[in-house]
Amino acid sequence: MSIKAEEISALIKQQIENYESDIEVNDVGTVIEVGDGIARAHGLDNVMAGELVEFSNGVMGLAQNLEESNVGLVILGPYTDIKEGDEVRRTGRIMQIPTGEEMLGRVVNPLGQPVDGQGPIETTRTRPIESPAPGVMDRKSVDEPLQTGIKAIDALVPIGRGQRELIIGDRQTGKTSVAVDTILNQHDQDMVCIYVAIGQKESTVRGTVETLRRHGALDYTIVVTASASQPAPLLYLAPYAGVTLGEDFMYNGKHVLVVYDDLSKQAAAYRELSLLLRRPPGREAFPGDVFYLHSRLLERAAKLSDAKGGGSLTALPFVETQAGDISAYIPTNVISITDGQIFLQSDLFFSGVRPAINAGLSVSRVGGSAQIKAMKKVAGTLRLDLASYRELEAFAQFGSDLDKSTQAKLNRGARTVEVLKQGLHQPLSVEKQVMIIYALTKGYIDDIPVEDVTRFESEFHTWLDNNRKDLLAEIRSTGKLAAEEDMNEAVEAFSKTFVVSE
Repeated sequence: MSIKAEEISALIKQQIENYESDIEVNDVGTVIEVGDGIARAHGLDNVMAGELVEFSNGVMGLAQNLEESNVGLVILGPYTDIKEGDEVRRTGRIMQIPTGEEMLGRVVNPLGQPVDGQGPIETTRTRPIESPAPGVMDRKSVDEPLQTGIKAIDALVPIGRGQRELIIGDRQTGKTSVAVDTILNQHDQDMVCIYVAIGQKESTVRGTVETLRRHGALDYTIVVTASASQPAPLLYLAPYAGVTLGEDFMYNGKHVLVVYDDLSKQAAAYRELSLLLRRPPGREAFPGDVFYLHSRLLERAAKLSDAKGGGSLTALPFVETQAGDISAYIPTNVISITDGQIFLQSDLFFSGVRPAINAGLSVSRVGGSAQIKAMKKVAGTLRLDLASYRELEAFAQFGSDLDKSTQAKLNRGARTVEVLKQGLHQPLSVEKQVMIIYALTKGYIDDIPVEDVTRFESEFHTWLDNNRKDLLAEIRSTGKLAAEEDMNEAVEAFSKTFVVSE
C-alpha cells in the first residue's frame, strides 16, 4: 500500500492548523528566611502589595514588605513546615473572602472559612478585603436611628445608622455586653449584624455565639473570630474581613451593624507583624502607619446616598483602656477617627450602675439627628440632670443642711441613675424607653423610694403592654409623643395601682 505525497502534506497541514500552544508563566521565588510567621523570599520581583502568594506546601501568604532585593511575606497559617529554599509562587490575586447571604448564622475565620463544624458554606460571591471607602458624594448624612435597646445609650448618646461610635473602657466593664444587647435588639429592625472577635479566648467566643443563638439573633448575624491562639496575621485581618462581609450587604441596599471587639488587640497584632518585618517602631513601639490601620477600616462605615441604594454600615469599634487612661496612643487615635465615644467606667460598674456609662465623658457627634422626635423631647434635660447630680453628690457626702432645690436635684438624680440601669440581655423597645423617661422627667417617680424604682419600671412596662398597647403603637409608628393628656393619664393610672414596698 503506497501513501501519496499529497496525503502526507495534507495531514501535516491539518496537524499544524490544529496545534495550540499554551504558555504558562509563573512568577516563582525562593524562601531565603523564615520564622515567627514571617518569610522573606527572593525572586518575586513583580509581586503586588497585599497579593496572595502560595508556598510549596499549599499554605498561603500575604505580600507586605516590597524591598529591593527581597519580599517580606506574612504567612496565613502554620509555618513550621516552610523552610529555607522552598518555592513560593505568585497567585496574581489580591486577598479576597467569600461573601453573601449564605454566611448568615455561621462562625468563620478571617479567611471566610467556617469554624463552627456545620460543613462548607456554598457561596459564589467574593470581595477583596481591602477596598476604598465610599467617597464624599456617595454618602449622605446620618439621619436614621440605630436603636440599641439600652436606655442610657438611646437617650444620652444616640447612635445613627452609618455612624462610627467607639465603645471604650477598662477590661471587665461590660463592653461586650453592650454590643451583644445591641445585636439582640435588632431582631425586628431588618438589620444584618457582624460580630468580629479579635484575640479573645475561644471559650468566650463560644459563650457569645450561644447567647446569640439562645435569643434567636444568630439568624441575622455572622461571627468572625480570630482567637488568641491564632497567628498574628489572622488577628490583623479579622476586622477587614468583617467590614468586607458587611459591605456586600450595604451595597445591596441593606443596613449593617459591625462590632469590632476589640481594636487594641488588632493594633498589638499589627505591631508584632511590623516589628518582625523590621519596620521602624514609633510611639509605644507601634509602627508609623498604625493610625492608617484603623482609619482605613473605620472610614468604610457609611450611610450611602439614595443613588447608591441607601444602605448603611454602622461600626462599633471597641478599645480597651488601662486604668481608665483614654489619652493613651490607640484610644486617642480611634477617638479622633470616630463620631463619638461611649465611655464605660469601672468605678460605676463595681458600684452596681450597669451599663456603667459615664455620661460626662460619653458623646455622640451625630446626636439629635439619630434620635426619634419623642426621645429627643423627653431626654432633653437628662444629661444636665445627671451632670448636676454627680456634682452635688460630692457635696452631699459632707452631710451639711441642703436647701430644697438642691435636695430635689439629688432626689431626681438618684432616680435617674436607677432608671438608666438595665439588666443583662434585656434590650428595651424605644417606645417603652420613651414612656419611662417621660414619667421620670415629669416628676412621677420623685416620690417612689429609690429601691422601688426598678420594680416600678418593670411593672409599668407590663401594665402598658396589657392596658395601653395603643399608646405604645402610636409612639412606635409616628416617632412622636402622644398627646400630653394621654401620656399623663397613663402614668397616673398606673401610679395609683403601684404598691410601695414597706
